[in-house]
Amino acid sequence: VQLVESGGGVVQAGGSLRLSCATSGFDFDNYVIAWFRQAPGKEREGNRCISPRDGTTWSSNSIQGRFSISTDNAKATVHLQMNNLKPEDTAVYYCAADTGSCYYCTDYGCYFKDDDVYWDWGQGTQVTVSS
Repeated sequence: VQLVESGGGVVQAGGSLRLSCATSGFDFDNYVIAWFRQAPGKEREGNRCISPRDGTTWSSNSIQGRFSISTDNAKATVHLQMNNLKPEDTAVYYCAADTGSCYYCTDYGCYFKDDDVYWDWGQGTQVTVSS
């Protein structure tokens, strides 16, 4: 299993970036692919997740609106489009793959699946947003 992120860089606040996660070595259609990010001194947090099989997406409650996830199934690649970037979006962005779904449910609701259940990760790509 291999996941390779690209597309990070330095951008001014208000700008946009499109990250890519190129995958290989597994059945793309039978996994979910998620984007996480980790800012300096903070825990890794979930962002967006997608099921390539049917295009179903799931968003973390902590990050709304400005980001969107999509797939290019022919290239087994997942993209994260980030618009209106803010300095607080500065982080290393990772993609990860797992079987099952993007979320888990309890008696209290359904939630973005935690990073500790994902087995396969890319090396990350740095995104820096200047003010």
